[in-house]
Amino acid sequence: MSDTVLSAQGLVMRFGGIVATHDVTLDLRRGARHALIGPNGAGKTTLINLLTGMLTPTSGRIVLEGRDITRLAPHRRVAQGLVRTFQINQLFDSMTPLETLALVVSQRRGVAAQWWRPLGSDAAVVARAAELLAQFRLTEVARQPTRELAYGKRRLLEIAIALACEPRVLLLDEPVAGVPAGEREELLQTVAALPADVSVLLIEHDMDLVFSFADRMTVLVNGAVLTEGSPEEIAADPRVKAVYLGEGTEGTAHG
Repeated sequence: MSDTVLSAQGLVMRFGGIVATHDVTLDLRRGARHALIGPNGAGKTTLINLLTGMLTPTSGRIVLEGRDITRLAPHRRVAQGLVRTFQINQLFDSMTPLETLALVVSQRRGVAAQWWRPLGSDAAVVARAAELLAQFRLTEVARQPTRELAYGKRRLLEIAIALACEPRVLLLDEPVAGVPAGEREELLQTVAALPADVSVLLIEHDMDLVFSFADRMTVLVNGAVLTEGSPEEIAADPRVKAVYLGEGTEGTAHG
């Protein structure tokens, strides 16, 4: 079995005369904690949209566990185990976390057509939803409408939904973006405790999270890979400091 679970190979994305990604190659290893970083406009979001099927590359290919998924629809990629979260919450405000997770678990297990049945009629679904609520520190707010949740809890719910899809590869798009300082620690701890068998690609500007989480890092600049390496190698790279971390920023504390 290959050690690489997700591979982007020579990805190019052109929008008219603009090249958003240029010959990007990235391999995500099985069980990895891999961070994708770079300044604004570096092409990170474009790359994630390519990996998840929201965009089709101008050239290059994407391989998931040995299968070419370059032209596969987004929902088919989810079914194959490639799941993402979004920088902006994509939640049902009127539903509770328990209802939301029970619905996602039901859909994943092929019983979504029975969603109208009273909650609790499928013990296995409810048990899995309760497990996710506990894992993501949502038990106390399980029956509150999502719109009433603190923002940090909403971010936790979004990651819980992604995990309910039973991913083999999880793409986390800026999970702490907009989360107040008082709610960040809970989120950081939960991200750190994600299952070891799920390979994670983290897109993040928060260097504290990046350096505490990642065992491998790729730096994008102007749509191309500047460098890749361990957190120690990235923190010590003068090119990275010049274009992204910057002398005197929080990133230098890790270098």
